[in-house]
Amino acid sequence: MAAFMNLRGATALVTGGAVRIGRAICEALAEKGCNIVIHYNRSSGEAKDLAGRLRKTGVEVSTVKGDLSSPSGCRRIIVEAVKKAGKLDILVNNAAVFHKDSLMSATKAEFAQELDVNFLAPVMMIKEFIKRILSGDRTGPGVKGKIINLLDRRIAGAEGGCLPYLISKKMLAELTREAALELAPHITVNGVAPGAVLAPGLRQTLAEKKADRVKDMAGTIPLKKRSTPEDVARAIVFLLESDGITGQVIFVDGGQHLLGNILQS
Repeated sequence: MAAFMNLRGATALVTGGAVRIGRAICEALAEKGCNIVIHYNRSSGEAKDLAGRLRKTGVEVSTVKGDLSSPSGCRRIIVEAVKKAGKLDILVNNAAVFHKDSLMSATKAEFAQELDVNFLAPVMMIKEFIKRILSGDRTGPGVKGKIINLLDRRIAGAEGGCLPYLISKKMLAELTREAALELAPHITVNGVAPGAVLAPGLRQTLAEKKADRVKDMAGTIPLKKRSTPEDVARAIVFLLESDGITGQVIFVDGGQHLLGNILQS
């Protein structure tokens, strides 16, 4: 594919695509005519239901089960995705784990779990994805593939209470920039950093009724509203529809990253 200005006909693999933000990403891409491979680990029922709904829109949809915590698991996910979909043009590294562990409370195993899934898995997924993009008839001029890494608004500052998670996301943000440089001109690599996101199906009116709880959970938000999974998905679509953007991170957090170190988890 020489250009992605029109996503119709491209194929995207979305890790953790069955629920929450991943589901919204799959829905937004399908709306643009993009074929989808939904990766899941435990959310088999949700993946099946989402695939059925998206197929009704006219796009091709596959599901792939896999464990992201090992290089062999990541390799199998890519191999199975290509086998089912025929090709991959887009990789969205959305899946992540989050635990509230401080410096003093976090164990070696807890650090390893966060780093394995949140940082090393995207590294392995990117490597396997690139092997299949930069081969055969895809080595000519122009952009051949696109990668989006899901980050977190916490990368803009320091925050106590979730050290392994924060470090893993800061590492992924740095990988986004370094990979964008190394993989140019054939691959674009960008990141989207959500802030506190409303749970799917949670109406804003309900959130407003629980304003004190939202403030405790989310901290101060300059725009006075929490983002939705759909807000995050729209930012991803914007990046994927441009062949002229790489190495960028878009914060979808109501301006929260502008405040620096604002919240103790």
